[in-house]
Amino acid sequence: MDRREVLKGITALPLAAAAVHGKTSASMKIKKPRRLKRGDTVALVAPSSGVSDAEFNRAIQNLENLGLKVKLGKYVRETNGYLAGTDDQRAEDLNRALADKEADAVWCIRGGYGLTRILPKIDLAAIRKNPKPIIGYSDTTALLLAAHQATGLVTFHGPGGSSTQSEYTRKHLTAALMEPAAPHKIELSPEYATRDNLLYKTQVITPGKAKGRLIGGNLSLITAMAGTPFGLRDVKGKILFLEDVNERPYRVDRMFVQLAQSVDLRNAAGIALGIFDRCEPPNDNSQTVIDVVRDHLGMLGIPVIYGLSFGHIRDQFTLPLGIEAELDTAKATVTLLETAVA
Repeated sequence: MDRREVLKGITALPLAAAAVHGKTSASMKIKKPRRLKRGDTVALVAPSSGVSDAEFNRAIQNLENLGLKVKLGKYVRETNGYLAGTDDQRAEDLNRALADKEADAVWCIRGGYGLTRILPKIDLAAIRKNPKPIIGYSDTTALLLAAHQATGLVTFHGPGGSSTQSEYTRKHLTAALMEPAAPHKIELSPEYATRDNLLYKTQVITPGKAKGRLIGGNLSLITAMAGTPFGLRDVKGKILFLEDVNERPYRVDRMFVQLAQSVDLRNAAGIALGIFDRCEPPNDNSQTVIDVVRDHLGMLGIPVIYGLSFGHIRDQFTLPLGIEAELDTAKATVTLLETAVA
């Protein structure tokens, strides 16, 4: 192959990425899935890490407690080392669920690791033809972000199927998916206000109010997807939300560096950070996560707040990607300005 052919192939890479994504995010029409109601059927899938017996049973019980019927993926109990089956098995289960007209939603049992491996195998056409709620968090960020950016579908950063569903969690989950009302104001979990752990304390980095469409998810996943056809492309005029767990402050620092070099964070309307649980510094000489956040986000000139009630925590609220919302740092609230389902 001569040099001109090599350059031609390199030049074609952005076009290939555009073909995966379709329209740019600025011109994407938002598509709201039909709301879930009692008696609906949910496809329960495991596209990331393997599922324990306890997680499997809890996921079924959680969905049944919401009045939903459960339809299991063919390979939902498979294991392949730290993965829930092979890439082909996990992709087949997910694509079958996305295309299944009898399934009213797709719910991921848990996160962990593995979804980025199968992103190129996801049937985006099935999502466009048969839009339905897709719910999960953590590793599921990869699916939520890729599906939303490629199709405009509102996806739901909320509890995984096996997550512990507190009264707070269920309240905001059902408000987003099953009993929609707008505006819907989301306040901090009262339980976390009494904790001594500084990672659970709300910290206003830059005060103010911001309005815009919600976009975001798990920080580790968003930075891992940077530079791929599925990565976060545009935050202009949007409220970016981020969370993570079990990361040392220096690793959080590294991820914020990569994020800032991937997208222009100054263009965001505001940034809402969840609780970075188990991200304590290793010793007294280390920066804290709050130090890292101030260092990277404190000079952007937009509202930024740390410590809202979402992330790898029991009391977590649900954030629909693509929905207009308002962030108020003084009140530590996120208000959904429109319903997320039709």
